[in-house]
Amino acid sequence: MERRGPCSSFFRSPTPNTANMSRKFFVGGNWKMNGDKKSLGELIQTLNTAKLDANVEVVCGSPAIYLDFVRSKMDAKLGVAAQNCYKVAKGAFTGEISPAMIKDVGVNWVILGHSERRHVFGESDELIGQKTAHALENGLCVIACIGEKLDEREAGITEKVVFAQTKVIADNVKDWSKVVLAYEPVWAIGTGKTASPAQAQEVHDKLRAWVKTNVSEAVANSVRIIYGGSVTGSTCKELASQKDVDGFLVGGASLKAEFVEIINANV
Repeated sequence: MERRGPCSSFFRSPTPNTANMSRKFFVGGNWKMNGDKKSLGELIQTLNTAKLDANVEVVCGSPAIYLDFVRSKMDAKLGVAAQNCYKVAKGAFTGEISPAMIKDVGVNWVILGHSERRHVFGESDELIGQKTAHALENGLCVIACIGEKLDEREAGITEKVVFAQTKVIADNVKDWSKVVLAYEPVWAIGTGKTASPAQAQEVHDKLRAWVKTNVSEAVANSVRIIYGGSVTGSTCKELASQKDVDGFLVGGASLKAEFVEIINANV
């Protein structure tokens, strides 16, 4: 069995339908506040026994209370992520969990900046930046989420919004091999609406150009920019064929057997 470090390399072996051969395709599942031991155990069994594309890095975001359970049951070749963490190691922060706690149960990833954290729980760009810095400093890899709301897209300020969100994240990153950027247009999350492949590619291309200008060309070429927003088995293949779409962050469909089809989008 392939042995992986906390964050697998972004380099990937060639596969037939891969638009970009230098970045390893990444598929994250965000289970959100869903599941119980029985249903998640069944899902884990499905993933453990499925024939998955070996050229894809898979990471599943579990509810915090099940992180230990999921990590203990999930095949070692599959990654596990927390869905959130706080910006300090310990203290009087009721209800929060720290990167140290996440690491202590064998989990190496965390999702930060998801639109539900931003818009339901009121997390600011500044707080998300602080969380990103602390998570990385303490050995976690980060799936950093960015994305515009519908009114922002309709107002023509998508770039302004996602560039501002990306800047706060970038200001807190020293090692980009431990970061995956997830572009998730808020209007497409859980709505059944999906950005068209052309819409996704356009934003991903502009994000990569921003990283080239504001971080470095090397990071722009290596960082994985994944798409999230009602990704399904029926939409994944065309999205995956876009040059700058390096994978997906999947919500509802990651709780279904359909998730295997999405992981294998390039097969």
